[in-house]
Amino acid sequence: MSEERRRVDAVLAGVPGAFELLVRDYQGLVWHVIQRMVRHPDDTRELCQDTFLRVHQCLHQYRHDAPLKSWIGQVAYSVARRHLERKRIPLAEPAADDEGSPLLDRIADGFDLEASTAEAQRLQHLHAAIEALPPLQRTLLTLYHLEEMSISEIAGVTGLAEGTIKSHLFRSRKLLRDLLAPRIGVAA
Repeated sequence: MSEERRRVDAVLAGVPGAFELLVRDYQGLVWHVIQRMVRHPDDTRELCQDTFLRVHQCLHQYRHDAPLKSWIGQVAYSVARRHLERKRIPLAEPAADDEGSPLLDRIADGFDLEASTAEAQRLQHLHAAIEALPPLQRTLLTLYHLEEMSISEIAGVTGLAEGTIKSHLFRSRKLLRDLLAPRIGVAA
């Protein structure tokens, strides 16, 4: 925690480059939270900027009683949630799918095109299934599995009870299994 305190104090003191370093270290977290909730690239970029503007404006309110990662994640979640509310998009109901495109893997010696294609298709189905989830469930899965946040950290970010988070994660994983079983042979 002392490293976090030094970093926050450096930003608050206006040390050149301190805020840019903070943005660099947490931009992936902010992007994941907002993108999973909003799913529109232009809105996501704008909301990420809004999040870091809010972090800069409110950093003096950070009390060091939770990890900085959780506090910044909470700011991002709040910004995305307000955006969805303004657009009248329900937080816990499915939104329309949008197609994503997988990145091509580099081809090297010993490259198995068939296996790679099958894996790319599985990933495409997985991402499509995740995108079919409601914004809250997409976000909770992202925080737990991609950002590797604990249930208690997620509770700090979202303001939800730990039991509620566990319930959402359980139902989300079950729904993903049900969606993916017929397509890629995942056991239901």
